[in-house]
Order: sequence, then C-alpha cells, then structure tokens
Amino acid sequence: MQHVSMLVESQSSHSCTSSLDLQWLSSMRRQWSLKRVSVQLVDCGKTSEKVDSSNCHLLSGRGLSPREAEQHLDIENNTISRSSLLKNHQHRHTGEKPYGCDQCGKRYSESGTLAKHLRIHTGEKPYHCSDCGSSFKTSNELKVHHRIHTGEKPYGCDYCGKRFAQSGHLVIHVRIHTGRKPYGCDLCGKRFAMSGNLVTHNRIHTGEKPYSCDQCGKRFALSGDLVNHKRIHTGEKPYGCDQCGKRFAVSGYLVKHKRIHTGEKPYSCDQCGKRFALSGDLGNHKRVHTGEKPYGCDKCGKRFARTGSLNLHKRVHTEKTSQHYSV
Repeated sequence: MQHVSMLVESQSSHSCTSSLDLQWLSSMRRQWSLKRVSVQLVDCGKTSEKVDSSNCHLLSGRGLSPREAEQHLDIENNTISRSSLLKNHQHRHTGEKPYGCDQCGKRYSESGTLAKHLRIHTGEKPYHCSDCGSSFKTSNELKVHHRIHTGEKPYGCDYCGKRFAQSGHLVIHVRIHTGRKPYGCDLCGKRFAMSGNLVTHNRIHTGEKPYSCDQCGKRFALSGDLVNHKRIHTGEKPYGCDQCGKRFAVSGYLVKHKRIHTGEKPYSCDQCGKRFALSGDLGNHKRVHTGEKPYGCDKCGKRFARTGSLNLHKRVHTEKTSQHYSV
C-alpha cells in the first residue's frame, strides 16, 4: 500500500485554523496515483511526521478540497507547495478574490478556478472520454460522464433506495421526501425545490421568452416548448403508442393517451372523490364546487367555467353577425 506522510512546519509565519483531512489525503493519493505525497502545512503549533488516528489535532476543522490541491499538485516532484496551497486556502476565510476574468470581470479566490472559468469563453475542453470521444471543460465533468458508460450510481437515497450518478441529483431527489423548497420567488412567494424551476417561473412575471423558432419566429419561455413546437414544422412524431400505434409529437401527449387503454384516472376531486384521467379535467370539474368562471366573453361579458363553453357561446355572436350581413 502506498505510504503518505505529512510534515508540519510550526516555525512558518503562515497560519490557518483549518487542517488537511485524512480522508481527503487518501482520496488525493488515489486520484493521482502518487507513490508519495509530501504536504507541508501549519497547524496549531504541534508537529507530526505520521498520519494516524493519534494525530487528531490535524484532522479537525473544515479541511481543504481536492480542487484546492489539484492546482498545486506537482506530479513530477510528488509535492504540494505549502505556501501557495495555504494562501489559496486562506482566501476561503477572508473572502478575498484576487483572480479576475478579463472577459467578463467575474472574480475567484483561486487561480485554478479562474482557469476553469476561462474555458467558458475559449470553448476549450481538454478532457476527453476514451469510450465515446466526448470532451469536457473539467476533469470532474468527465468523471461524471464516465458513469453513463459504466452505469455506476454511487449516491443512494436513504428514504427509498433510488440511486444516482451525481450527488446533486440525489440532493434534489431527497427534497421529494422532505418537501424542502429552498428557492423562493421574490414577487409572489412561490417556492421551488430546484433553482432552475425558479428561473423558469420568474419568466411568468418578466414575460421573458429567450427561445425563438428559426422557422416562424415564435418565442418560448422554455427550451422544451421550442423543441415541441418545431415538430409542427417538421411533422416529427417520435412518441408512439405500443397499443394502437398512434404517434405524438410530445411525450406528455402519449402519457395521457395511454390512459385511454389503461383506464387510469390518477387525479381525484377532494370534494366529491370523482376521478379524472387529465389534470385539466379535474381543474374544470372543481369549478362546479367553487362556482368559479374565469373565462369571459369579450362581446357581452358572460362568463364560463370552461374554455370550450366560451367558444360555443361565441358562435352566438358570429351567427348573429352573419345573419345581419345576409339580410
């Protein structure tokens, strides 16, 4: 087994309240497959030449992330520079961000993080998948991508056992069980489990529609809505029913269609218990109980609980107009 030792210089003028975690050191050793890693740090004044369970004073605090060490790891010398590593680590405590992007002005506490950010502007993707040739901006993106090929899902839900390839996906999934919605709309207070859902929701208030159709110019708030819309022009219907063969442009339409065959009615009225195959039908039904009539005629002001009823009513006005001109 590879040996890893840690040397501490108590006489250095640099100091930090955090220290290098044993688990991280072991992980770093595996990542770079080094025969020996020599780490020099200032701790609490105590000195140790071995990493073992007795050096508990070295294992306290928040520790350093692999990202911090990755920038300063010299594979040729198998050494991490104490001064530069500690300097970057100290920026975490001070909030200092001395490294700035000359393209957009965004600032970072570590030079390595700036280097990764610059790849957004340059388009550089130096990490390549040996299985499919896909390229990535960071080594971590490549590592996560590899799990598509291996099927590895190292992160498991403690509630239901479902497993995930990415830790972030697990965090979001757990909110289904906990009901936690950490992202709130400043305008209406509605809360969301995912930050992306909040961004999308905000477009209701701003009216922003950043996605436009290159065929007809119609704009959309969601990229998925644009994809579905384009199938009007192409005629593409990629989703087919395995029962009757009917095809659909949108996957959601297929899901709803299948309920004709299965008889599934997942939506139930909490007032009378009546069940429905479509959420929209349940919404319309609830207005029987509430008396709500949100759809109004722009000709006479009469109001209706359903859009279909409003459309039927409008024919009264169009027929009267036709009769007027025919006289």
